[in-house]
Amino acid sequence: MLMRTLVTTLLFTLATTAGATLKTGEAAPEFTGVDTAGNSHALSDYLGTPVILEWTNHDCPYVRKHYNSGNMQRQQQAATSQGAVWLSIISSAPGKQGHVTPAQADALTAQRNAMPSAVILDERGDIGRLYGAKTTPHMYIIDADGKLAYMGGIDSIASSNPADIEKATQYVPAVLDQVMKGEPVAPSVTRPYGCSVKY
Repeated sequence: MLMRTLVTTLLFTLATTAGATLKTGEAAPEFTGVDTAGNSHALSDYLGTPVILEWTNHDCPYVRKHYNSGNMQRQQQAATSQGAVWLSIISSAPGKQGHVTPAQADALTAQRNAMPSAVILDERGDIGRLYGAKTTPHMYIIDADGKLAYMGGIDSIASSNPADIEKATQYVPAVLDQVMKGEPVAPSVTRPYGCSVKY
């Protein structure tokens, strides 16, 4: 029991440290997560393919802004149609806002016509802490070489008002286009906004 506690503490410390020191242009931290169907997804499985990580919480008004308007679904469809992998990650802990069972997560995906490649359930918060995910949504883009190309907000207007979507710069499709073309990414870091991740 003591050994398990020590290992858990060490893993938490490493994850917290990694999340605090993430830098674009460097290798993205390796992780393995389990989706709603019980399948494992390791970041290294997708080497050679761009990967988008989306932290989400269906009860968050900032998340609802992008799903109720269809903006998130359009971005998911556009990204996956270009050959990218889109992983929606739920790091809400049991008993906290946004925590869902696999069946509930699948029902949300179906109800919203969402189109991620998979929904990862990270209820212990290991992946979220590893990446330093602070908000929902919080977006990360990893290039085909496994390097972190972008981390930050989904767009440039930090509000929960769907009317602002049309006026905002949509960072994810813009960065993904640059990544696909092998161009320098700008901006590579922006301020994320939304609800705090409920670890």
